Amino acid sequence: MVFITGASSGIGQALAARYHAAGWRLALVARRVEETAAWARQQGFAEDTWAVYAADVRHSAEIVAAGRACLQQQGLPDVVIANAGISIGMDSAIEADLEVMRATLETNNLGMAATFHPFIAPMCERRRGTLVGVASVAAIRGLPGHGAYCASKAAVVSYCESLRGDCRPFNVKVVTVAPGYIDTPLTQRNPYSMPFLMSPAAFADKAFRVIEAGVSYRVIPWQMGVVAKLMRILPNVIFDRLVAGRGRKPRQGH
Repeated sequence: MVFITGASSGIGQALAARYHAAGWRLALVARRVEETAAWARQQGFAEDTWAVYAADVRHSAEIVAAGRACLQQQGLPDVVIANAGISIGMDSAIEADLEVMRATLETNNLGMAATFHPFIAPMCERRRGTLVGVASVAAIRGLPGHGAYCASKAAVVSYCESLRGDCRPFNVKVVTVAPGYIDTPLTQRNPYSMPFLMSPAAFADKAFRVIEAGVSYRVIPWQMGVVAKLMRILPNVIFDRLVAGRGRKPRQGH
């Protein structure tokens, strides 16, 4: 069984479809429970192969409760994918945008830790399982107007790396998947070019294979992995010139 947050759209929904096609049972977490359940029925999924749990991952108590409900109703998953996240532009010179940063970190970072929390001890006791953190190539370098998101995804990479060390003695794997540009509601309003743009289904297929292989870290698609490596080694003076004049991520309400 696979437990997936952010399952009502985008990457989360595509991952749910890919796992179900491979014969996995689904534990889906979403704020829009009825909509997610309706989608599962529209796909023709047998009722005994999936369940939906209501939670907003920004609120730790809600996502922890969803995880515990899954343990009670469906048992311990083999794979837990902390996919839910938000991406909103911010301007630190505007006081209201400090709340954007708070919401982003609470959702993308604390929400991830809270997603994993109910499953870590039982997976370690069973000595088997995989925890998957969805990061982003935005973790590699800070992009103008995108400070909250870039910071949160850089934290995802570091957090998962730390967690991997904690779980390794118990044979529990931690996989970090860093998507490039995926055609989802999070990216469709971006006012800049998005090279190597992928469909959610194509991303989900590649991510499924990476997770099955237990790869510790992978950028998808591979072309963005090459770009990410080049960005990481660029001197600041060159990187700053490259992003000068680049479109900024839209702020909340814009």
